[in-house]
Amino acid sequence: MKEWIKDILVAILIAVIIMQFIKPTIVKECSMQPTLYENNFIILSKQAYLFDKPERDDIIVFHTNLKTQTGQEKLLIKRIIGLPGDTISIADGKVTINGKVLDEPYTKEPYTSGYVDNLVIPDDSLFVMGDNRQNSADSRDPKVGLVKIDDILGKAVLRLYPFGKFGLLQ
Repeated sequence: MKEWIKDILVAILIAVIIMQFIKPTIVKECSMQPTLYENNFIILSKQAYLFDKPERDDIIVFHTNLKTQTGQEKLLIKRIIGLPGDTISIADGKVTINGKVLDEPYTKEPYTSGYVDNLVIPDDSLFVMGDNRQNSADSRDPKVGLVKIDDILGKAVLRLYPFGKFGLLQ
């Protein structure tokens, strides 16, 4: 009996340690299609930016001031488009970073709606957008705005489900 309790305590300790580094998450909306779909089960690296800086095209989950229908904090999942110091513009359906049109093969449609005029990203922030640009509340929306690097919960690194799409996220 004593060994059994010891095994359970060791398993709980290991689980707690693992949860400090990763967080299983279920995608709840369609703003990241065609990369991620509703009910995809993904793993976040909570320590991804402990030693590295966020990079363009990383997919992140972050805290927002938005609320769910039940009044809880709403987490969003989006792709990093603009990094600190970048100048971003959106016009005529194209995203421009530092004067160059961004190649975005991951988007659902080739047209990006909205208008941003030479926005310089502050040192502590990121500009993020969903891959489904026509159906995404992201940095183009004043309710979301720029994302503070400190508000990042984790980097999406692995899709576990659906099993047919299991693999690393890019």
